[in-house]
Amino acid sequence: MVADETGKPRSGGTRRQALVDAAFRCIAEKGFEGLRLRDVAAEVGIDHSTLHHYFPTKEALVAGVVELATRQFWWTMPSEGRPAEQLRHHLAVLGRMVEERPALFIVLGELDLRASRDAAVRSIIDRHEEGWRTALADLLRRGAEEGAWAEGLDVAAAVELIIAAVKGVRLLPNGAEDVLQQLERLLAGRRPDDSVRSHSQAEGAQSCPLQRSTSSSSAAASAACAWPRG
Repeated sequence: MVADETGKPRSGGTRRQALVDAAFRCIAEKGFEGLRLRDVAAEVGIDHSTLHHYFPTKEALVAGVVELATRQFWWTMPSEGRPAEQLRHHLAVLGRMVEERPALFIVLGELDLRASRDAAVRSIIDRHEEGWRTALADLLRRGAEEGAWAEGLDVAAAVELIIAAVKGVRLLPNGAEDVLQQLERLLAGRRPDDSVRSHSQAEGAQSCPLQRSTSSSSAAASAACAWPRG
């Protein structure tokens, strides 16, 4: 039996996670086309046939990688605050993540590229992004009711704009924060010289508690917490 970093035998759950971690690293280093099940199994110290005990298909392993990647975004959508503040915080955190976690966004980019020609991967990603879309749509609708956005904002189109911007800005990681801040200003209809909260203030917004929702915005909190869960 393979031992973990503590020298103790790996449990099934630990080994399953080790396989997902190895597949994540493989995609980050070699791209999706470089993902080989034999290589993943070898890195964890098991043979190819044993890997299929944990992941019967390559698509199942890819689903594990998508969950690992999207799980890292669960806390980025605040559960409290006014819609404009929630969006500002969300985009500010995402902008910093693009710069600070390059491997994460490389993997997400590889998965999206593969999804453009692989219906199975597209389905996996869509399932995990559904919660994000729901949370954004709810936030934007509530903001529209408060008059928080630019006049005539189309909620459905704005949701897709935000997602496209976040995915696209990974190509320019050093400018991600500025780009997403500008997007937030455009959505809110604010001038460039309008005052905005500092990053430290944005970080002070309460992050999403994964196991509860608040009475003031339970729908948004539930959707945000559910974002990557599919």
